[in-house]
Amino acid sequence: MGFGRFSYTPILPAMMADAGLSPADAGLIASANFVGYLTGAVLAAYGWAHGYERRIGLAALGATTLLLAAMGLTSSVLAHSIVRFLAGLASAFAMIFVSGIVLAQGLRAKSEHVPSVHFGGVGFGIALSSLCVWAAPLAGVAGLSASQADWFTGAFAALAGTVLVAALLPASHHVGNGAEREAPLAWTRPLRVVTLTYGFFGFGYVITATFLVAMARDASGGHSVEFLAWLITGVSAALSVYLWRFAVPRLGLAGVYAAGLLVEAAGLVLTVSLPLPYAPLVGGLMLGATFMMVTAYGLQIGRRLAPESPRRALAFMTAAFGIGQIIGPLIAGWIAERSGSFALPTLVAAVVLFCCGSVVVLELRRISAALGR
Repeated sequence: MGFGRFSYTPILPAMMADAGLSPADAGLIASANFVGYLTGAVLAAYGWAHGYERRIGLAALGATTLLLAAMGLTSSVLAHSIVRFLAGLASAFAMIFVSGIVLAQGLRAKSEHVPSVHFGGVGFGIALSSLCVWAAPLAGVAGLSASQADWFTGAFAALAGTVLVAALLPASHHVGNGAEREAPLAWTRPLRVVTLTYGFFGFGYVITATFLVAMARDASGGHSVEFLAWLITGVSAALSVYLWRFAVPRLGLAGVYAAGLLVEAAGLVLTVSLPLPYAPLVGGLMLGATFMMVTAYGLQIGRRLAPESPRRALAFMTAAFGIGQIIGPLIAGWIAERSGSFALPTLVAAVVLFCCGSVVVLELRRISAALGR
């Protein structure tokens, strides 16, 4: 999933050079992926796949591999958008159905480490995709553009990962029936606040998650800085969910959620204010250290605020998040094309995230009381 969702970011600078993509084109292609992810998440919420989770999850991983390769076969903005839409759909299916199996196994084993390791896999995929982009030119394949070599190398790595998952993933007979009816969702004030801020978080994080490497290239950061920025993002994302756990006893779930939003806002400001080569490196570190944690903890808070209808709460939060991350690249690409850089849209994202964190801090007492902490 780290490849399917996020390898677009380190390959984007080469795509812009090879195919002449504008920032607005890049934002449109990125948004198509997020539309696909939102569509997949909504479709997966129904009970039609019960009993076939393993089969569908593996098929989605296989489709992700093919779609990574397909990105290297075209230079059309429309074709890229269609492929990225399908890749988003496949990523959602892989995430939801494979997670259902893995997390259920962790629950049966009474292991607290399984969720951290599982969601850390996305960060590992991001880091590995960075290594693939760095290594692709070393292959020196004649007749391929830089972006084609990047996409094909990523597809090969994803194929190896898919084979490994197929060998290790157990059957899904233990996954619960997703078709059970739930009570109507009770929209309490804490749940409204968390859902709203979660949606705006989707808008704020995705701008840097999409354009970080392109920003490093725009600032003449050099290939090594581009590579390191995305590698640091992946490594810190892989560790983030586990490391932030140690702050929960002191700050509570809502406090850690608010801290993640504020830290990420500060990271975005540093991304456009520090000198090179530090700006993209620090930006990648702070993005990776927060976005997976805020994603995981935000959903955990939503479930706990709606104990009678957790799936409905997750559906609404996922929809809010999905809408935010669809709009984010479109607006960022449009502003960047007119302002000449990604600095202004990054600062807009920082303001949005700072406002979200501040709202959660102001409502912290109510949210913590509703959570029982």
